[in-house]
Amino acid sequence: MNTIDYNELQKIIEINSWTGNKEGVDQTGTLFASWMEALGMKCIRHERVHVGDHLHFVSPKKEGKKLLLLGHMDTVFPPETFELFREEEAWIYGPGVCDMKGGNHVALQALRMIHHRHGEICNIDLLLVSDEETGSDDSKALSAELAPSYDYCMVFEAAGSKGEIVTGRKGAGTFFIEITGKAAHAGNHYSDGADANLEAAIKLQKLVTLTDLEKQTTVNVGKIEGGLGANTISPEAKLVFELRYTDKGERDRVLEAIDQIVHTSYVTGTSATLSGGIQRDVMQPSEAQADWIARINTLCDTTLPTEQRGGVSDANFIAAAGTIVTDGWGAFGDGDHTVYERASKQSFDERIALVTEIFEHHIAGRL
Repeated sequence: MNTIDYNELQKIIEINSWTGNKEGVDQTGTLFASWMEALGMKCIRHERVHVGDHLHFVSPKKEGKKLLLLGHMDTVFPPETFELFREEEAWIYGPGVCDMKGGNHVALQALRMIHHRHGEICNIDLLLVSDEETGSDDSKALSAELAPSYDYCMVFEAAGSKGEIVTGRKGAGTFFIEITGKAAHAGNHYSDGADANLEAAIKLQKLVTLTDLEKQTTVNVGKIEGGLGANTISPEAKLVFELRYTDKGERDRVLEAIDQIVHTSYVTGTSATLSGGIQRDVMQPSEAQADWIARINTLCDTTLPTEQRGGVSDANFIAAAGTIVTDGWGAFGDGDHTVYERASKQSFDERIALVTEIFEHHIAGRL
């Protein structure tokens, strides 16, 4: 049995699955549903109006641990921006080939190998969501609801350049501070004004001092706007900033400090409000996770390299629910989120072989 059908992969790559293109995402899901149902998996469709439907493929359950596979069907490319599939000797190119239609296909091919050998699949389910690239605002509740039903979760984002799987991801939050001041003529009535821009500048400096690079905590004010013109004391300003962290203690430290900065008026006559919040909490390595990886290494006679990443994924939601989760089970690729996105053919073969072996040990009750 071939490890991967590149013609089949081409079919899903050439479907535009930009998150905002519900029709395209659902078309991708329909293809996956036909492939998964051929393996005896039941499709539970979570219908949505504004984004693609989320698909939960469920296998028969027997005694033993339960494993969830997780992927997303959407990409970042609007229609007519990047829709081509190209194959070379060592690489394949196209939207989602590594992020992460290619990863979904790794999971599919490994499941096919198991079905081919045993005639059935049990205790392994697959969840494909439709809105990861825009923050999983719709699907995160579903992921969090399903996660406690599983002992383990494998997320099929791209592998590292040396085949690394991901054991940790930073938590991330986006925040907005809206500052209200008082307008005044900068020439005639300067002292009557309350400068919202100045308040924003002070708050910006206070915020960035919360960064602690040794602990990999960063606060970045990525956008600042405000004011009416050079001759007017600014009546309003706005800051947009992001927090990333690797430790829940750091999260709590920074959130407390942010609240104090927002509710302190450094310029008399100004006030501020805070909105936004944590989008994905931190995925931290754990002893249970390390034990599961160690058993894979022993049973599969391998030494899996691991890494922690600053970027987030849906693995964050699963980890927050307490399920043992690892990420990066897709093929290695690079150029994701650009028109140069590609994935390694060799990595596809290696990943499918390894994941198939892991599934074998799982359904046999050894993992």
